[in-house]
Amino acid sequence: MNEFFDPDWGSATLGVRAAEPRTGNREHSASISMTSSYVFESAAQAAAVFAGSEPGYIYSRFTNPTTEAFEKRLAAMEGGESCVATASGMAAVLTLCLSLLRQGDHVVTSSGLFGSTINLFNNVLSRFGIEVSYVAQGDLAGWEQAVRPSTRLLFAETPTNPLVELVDIAALADIAHRHGALLCVDNCFLTPVLQQPLKLGADLVIHSATKYIDGQGRCVGGAIVGDAQRVGKDVFGFMRTAGPCLSPFNAWVFLKGLETLAARMKAHCENAHGLAEWLSEQPTVKRVFYPGLHTHPQHALAQRQQKGYGAVVAFEVEGGREAAWKVIDATRLISITANLGDTRTTITHPASTTHGRISAEARAHAGIGEGLLRVAVGLEDLRDLTADLGRGLRL
Repeated sequence: MNEFFDPDWGSATLGVRAAEPRTGNREHSASISMTSSYVFESAAQAAAVFAGSEPGYIYSRFTNPTTEAFEKRLAAMEGGESCVATASGMAAVLTLCLSLLRQGDHVVTSSGLFGSTINLFNNVLSRFGIEVSYVAQGDLAGWEQAVRPSTRLLFAETPTNPLVELVDIAALADIAHRHGALLCVDNCFLTPVLQQPLKLGADLVIHSATKYIDGQGRCVGGAIVGDAQRVGKDVFGFMRTAGPCLSPFNAWVFLKGLETLAARMKAHCENAHGLAEWLSEQPTVKRVFYPGLHTHPQHALAQRQQKGYGAVVAFEVEGGREAAWKVIDATRLISITANLGDTRTTITHPASTTHGRISAEARAHAGIGEGLLRVAVGLEDLRDLTADLGRGLRL
């Protein structure tokens, strides 16, 4: 592997050149190491590699050159020391929590958290004696008031799914550190191209690589980025034992995805901004949620801590669920799916899909109404997207 890279390179350069997994064959494009295990020259060498006194690969559950290349490249882009790749974004959240938390610990997070993460916190972590408190996303005083002596982790998505609400990462990091807790930021929506939480004071970064890192809706995976101790040893140790690992093939897809991430995110942002402005002018749209709009209450914060506004636009239509479903069913171009981060634009009704398994009370508390739609804007021509949505908005 070509280990050389300059950490001062820009995101686009790091995405292409950091940790190139080149073998003795000197291939220019990354190859895939599709193997479950590795052989040794002698019993002594095997013992040394297993003991850690000699470097080498052992078993692809926790050591694989393709997966390692993806981990090193993503860590370089995020400005972290270590990265551990996982089988999915949710596996990354679970791995992080079970690596760093124990019975009696407490987590503070936002009520606007992704529905699956809420379910994991409420229905899985609670079995292990880990408690979770929910606060309003942008209410820094609420975050601080929720902290207890047992609080070990503040967990934030910024922007949130689906209302693209932000939180001041630097201020939240100060709160966490004053109370001896860690801050983890889910950076799935913006990627390291548009936001680098570690540089703003966060301790850990979570990714669903399934989304923009892949970029074409092909593979499922996740990642945790942070320092050499917590991620490089503690999280890696959990991975080695428990095995929620990323497959080498998916790691290769994500590695190639990082090469085009900067270019894709720029195009995504341009399309999303244009669509948000167009939606704001439609008479049947009550409200548009997009940090790039001056009407967004956290527009100034987005300008301060982000390099772009992202590709997710949410909007609320008059008429509740019936009207929202009409907009979805009238589309001919946009894909009806809850996934996002694709070259293809997708649309979903959060109240009945991504957040359908949480209580109506929890949805209301998070601001997810029946008339809300979420569009993850892809790379098609903007005029075709507005025409497709306009059909349903006129019904």
